[in-house]
Amino acid sequence: MIVHLIDGTYELFRHFYGVRRFKGMDPPMGAVAGVLNTVAQMIEEGATHVGVATDHVIESFRNDLWPGYKTGEGIEPALWAQFHPLERALTAMGVVVWPMVELEADDALASAAYLAERDERVQKVCIWTPDKDLSQCVLGDRVVQVDRKSGQIRNEEGVRTKFGVDPKYIPDYLALVGDSADGYPGIPSYGAKTSARLIARYGPIEDFPIETLGTQRDAALLFKTLATLRTDAPLFSDVDALRWRAATADFDAIAADIADERLTKRVIALGERTSQEAAS
Repeated sequence: MIVHLIDGTYELFRHFYGVRRFKGMDPPMGAVAGVLNTVAQMIEEGATHVGVATDHVIESFRNDLWPGYKTGEGIEPALWAQFHPLERALTAMGVVVWPMVELEADDALASAAYLAERDERVQKVCIWTPDKDLSQCVLGDRVVQVDRKSGQIRNEEGVRTKFGVDPKYIPDYLALVGDSADGYPGIPSYGAKTSARLIARYGPIEDFPIETLGTQRDAALLFKTLATLRTDAPLFSDVDALRWRAATADFDAIAADIADERLTKRVIALGERTSQEAAS
């Protein structure tokens, strides 16, 4: 089986601004409908085991470590209003959802990849997000990152090609170069090439000679902590918990609120197909 792990927060942003560009307006549930149609398309194309991670709240334990870490400030009200409805809609659709509070959606994706990869029945784990920090989860050709922005599927060699370091060193790399999306600046004068070269020479930041980072060492180690994803979230004990079977009885009402008749028919047809395949 192939396990598909989806960054629900990213998908919501992607569809929100996509609908705005296409229609020139913000339908109340337009982004939610977009995400659900994307998941439905994946199931139509053969996905059987699907999990979606969301940021139920934007802040996490990392905000206590670094005051500049990303918050919900600046998120447009029309977009923010669709965060929790997305979780309810996906659940009604029969999709496993992990709404994160203390941790972030990225931590849930990392934890789910960690759990799924250890199941012998799993052939491949696909993490659907362009976020740089998820590259640390890539493992050979078994755990890959699917970047919707570029259309690329990055395996371990793909991560090395893009960043110049192995996946396990992505937290070290981001600690040095910074991550503006997450709100930490990195170390002054440490660009991508310099950072990759130092990591290739010394390995993790902890093994850098003291004089290399000097007074910036503590800051670099803090940023590495921010960049390191948690893999200990107890999301599921059996990967079959992610198998999609059909929408729940609540889906009709949810779909009516979304006002997407095509989506309703699409999901019902998928449920019927799945039932027929299970019976055959």
